[in-house]
Amino acid sequence: MKPTRSGTTENISVSMPAELVSGLRSRTGRRGLSSYVTEAVRHQLAMDGLAEIVAAHEEEHGALTEQEIEVARRELFGDENTERDAA
Repeated sequence: MKPTRSGTTENISVSMPAELVSGLRSRTGRRGLSSYVTEAVRHQLAMDGLAEIVAAHEEEHGALTEQEIEVARRELFGDENTERDAA
């Protein structure tokens, strides 16, 4: 492991389909690949955590209503989605 400004890093080996690796390298270049994958994994972990929160809430209180979903959407993303949909 080696320290960086954002914490300690660890080298890992990951297998991916060749077409994904090709697309990834064309988008990021060799130097940006680790950063891109790190952000993608960080995003997926956040989405997994959000899904767990929603599942726990729904288990206790039942399915979220459309109104609850819209309130959460506004809190997360602001009102731009609502304004665009209304236009």
